[in-house]
Amino acid sequence: MKKQHKGSLVFGLIVRISFLIGIIILELFLFHYRLVYTSFFGLLILIAFGLELFLYVQNIFQFYDKTIEAILQNDFSANLTDRHLTSSNRNILKLYEKLKIQHYEHESKELVYSTLLNSLDSAVLILKKEKSWNIFLMNQFFANYFKVPKVSKWSYLKNHLESLCLLIEERNFEDFKTTIEITLEEQDPQTFVIQTARTQNSNQIYYVILLDSIQRVIDKKEKEAWINLMQIIAHELLNSLTPIQTLSQNLKEIVHQKELSSEDLSDIKESVNAINNRGLHLQQFVESYRRLTSLPTPFKSMVFCKEIQLTIQTLFEHTFKSKEIRFECNLKEDSVLYVDKNQFEQVLINLINNSIHALEGQEDKKISLNFSMDETRDFISVIDNGIGIASEIEDKIFIPFYTTRKNGAGIGLTLSKNIIEAQGGYLMYQKNEGKTVFTISLVR
Repeated sequence: MKKQHKGSLVFGLIVRISFLIGIIILELFLFHYRLVYTSFFGLLILIAFGLELFLYVQNIFQFYDKTIEAILQNDFSANLTDRHLTSSNRNILKLYEKLKIQHYEHESKELVYSTLLNSLDSAVLILKKEKSWNIFLMNQFFANYFKVPKVSKWSYLKNHLESLCLLIEERNFEDFKTTIEITLEEQDPQTFVIQTARTQNSNQIYYVILLDSIQRVIDKKEKEAWINLMQIIAHELLNSLTPIQTLSQNLKEIVHQKELSSEDLSDIKESVNAINNRGLHLQQFVESYRRLTSLPTPFKSMVFCKEIQLTIQTLFEHTFKSKEIRFECNLKEDSVLYVDKNQFEQVLINLINNSIHALEGQEDKKISLNFSMDETRDFISVIDNGIGIASEIEDKIFIPFYTTRKNGAGIGLTLSKNIIEAQGGYLMYQKNEGKTVFTISLVR
């Protein structure tokens, strides 16, 4: 395609120069035979053709100059598709349109980052290493909680939060997790958990700082879970930020080239696709976060266990057969639960799906759904004889976005726990004689 465009440009120039030379020869012939009036008319034609050749060449170079300048200045407001373009201009126009799409996608991703960070009920600060450390991003919670303006210089922030900045400098801007006391406007010192993470691509270094007050955490287990959540969020953000930064740098280098090869265009296409994939990943991440934070209010009613049993058997009948899983349901058909039926069934579906994944590779596969009760509570248990949960991650299974599965979202158990707690119960995990047991406890 590039050779065709270049050939079209050369052909256009050759045709115009040939006409110009022909007119000059004709003009010399007319002067030689003293055809004054005719030669005067020929001179006018010669001037017109010369001017047309000049405008033709000027238009080509002006289009390239304006397009490249717009790309370098990140100005994609011009609608170049409305121009009358020659075939030689179409390659640069395609590049412009691709980079225009990439530019708007990048702006959308920045909006996603900003929305996500500002929605966190935790202080987030991201630094960027240039000649020295400067503030790349400060979320709204950080600015409001510590009552600091959204400054861009590290030295300015140090004037407001000296103890925080000194601690980070003492650790040489490396990864660490600890606690720190910060005094806010003559108040008593408050203890904060601080978690930092550093990432680097080819030419940029970012440093993420996450802060949360220990007083806001109910107990030690919830505090540790919250630190893990912040770490995972930082990891997800930087996993997208780093490749996008690298791809943008690569595209910038391609744009600075005088000529673009088919390989360059292929690199641009692959880069745009990669950036789009990271955007889709972030959208899924944000959607998962939204589901956890906007759980609808449960509408509880009296539900017979036999209705729940029928729903589960209908939904999983084909799966159990295809995967050769024995399913036993010991729910008492005449028993009644006071729950939001749809939400409660969703919890059971999540737990049974987890059991199905845990049974992969097992020979004797079995899942049981049991019902028991005492004087004040009803208990519904999902039991499987799968691989179980490793002891070192048992305390993390209810942390949002934490997952050991390659394609897992890490919200199933967290969402299930939130649903049951919203209905006045609790969800717990235990091992029993080599079996994995998740038990739902509901107040009768």
